[in-house]
Amino acid sequence: MKPVPLEISFTPADNQRLANLCGSLDENLKQVENVLDVEISRRGEHFSLSGRSDQTKLAAKVLRDFYNQSKQHLSLEQIQLGLVEALNLGKSATAGAGDTNLSLVNSPVATPLMTRRSNLHGRTPRQIQYLQQIQDHDITFAIGPAGTGKTYLAVASAVDALERGLVSRLILVRPAVEAGERLGFLPGDMTQKVDPYLRPLYDALYDLMGFDKTGKQFERSTIEIAPLAFMRGRTLNQSFIILDEAQNTTPEQMKMFLTRIGMGSKAVITGDITQIDLPKHQKSGLVDVQDVLNDIRGIAFTRFKSDDVVRHPLVQRIINAYEQHDRHTEKP
Repeated sequence: MKPVPLEISFTPADNQRLANLCGSLDENLKQVENVLDVEISRRGEHFSLSGRSDQTKLAAKVLRDFYNQSKQHLSLEQIQLGLVEALNLGKSATAGAGDTNLSLVNSPVATPLMTRRSNLHGRTPRQIQYLQQIQDHDITFAIGPAGTGKTYLAVASAVDALERGLVSRLILVRPAVEAGERLGFLPGDMTQKVDPYLRPLYDALYDLMGFDKTGKQFERSTIEIAPLAFMRGRTLNQSFIILDEAQNTTPEQMKMFLTRIGMGSKAVITGDITQIDLPKHQKSGLVDVQDVLNDIRGIAFTRFKSDDVVRHPLVQRIINAYEQHDRHTEKP
């Protein structure tokens, strides 16, 4: 039997708020339909939601939340971020008690970070866990797919530590695998040579500190960039160190990096073990380190999943589709 549509109304009718809710040419409603897999029909302030019962109930909650925010224009980014959060809350509500990460949805949020983004916070239970682990541990590993906030939240935590005077400098490290870490043939100084590989870190810094302030911190060497190959032999004291794209390190490089950490320092290592660019025969240091250090006290691991993706809501579906395809095409 076909499910009965769920009816909701926003009364008394406010045409301006309804227009903000629906968006230009009903773009906001289309986003809700695509992400939550429902059909929405509207007549004035009356909405009819068709689809699976759990999805229509979630869609109704989402529409009510958006309507409460609709006194002002709702940007497409606001709509998509709201849908990502709604999806994760919906999954948390139906999750089994055995998933301790998902139970964090009702846990206190980590101390607010001192960055230019006053509204910055963990948007999924594992992101909240990740921020708390960075605060509580000197070494934190973040492993998971693209778009889960691994790098951005690490940079935000680094900026926060610098602003609070907990560290005296930030050091951003990334393996330049595509150039074989032999960067001499590239034009320019060291910053220009490794710039393409560190662009995601730059983008996060500009967003969290502002372009001018970030530039001044680079001039003072308060913020430093370094390809992984140039870390050997150094001892890094009073520093917040981020190793990004760590899936492209070898076990030897990972050991070398971890043993650079000096007094008063904190390190965050991020990577996606499904996107390893090393030669086929070479084991990833990020894969190896999970077995080596998993039980060491003082070291934390956050393992993100596709439902932690905070990008366009369809990215979660894309990642899930690839995972399902890979499982079906794996050779026995």
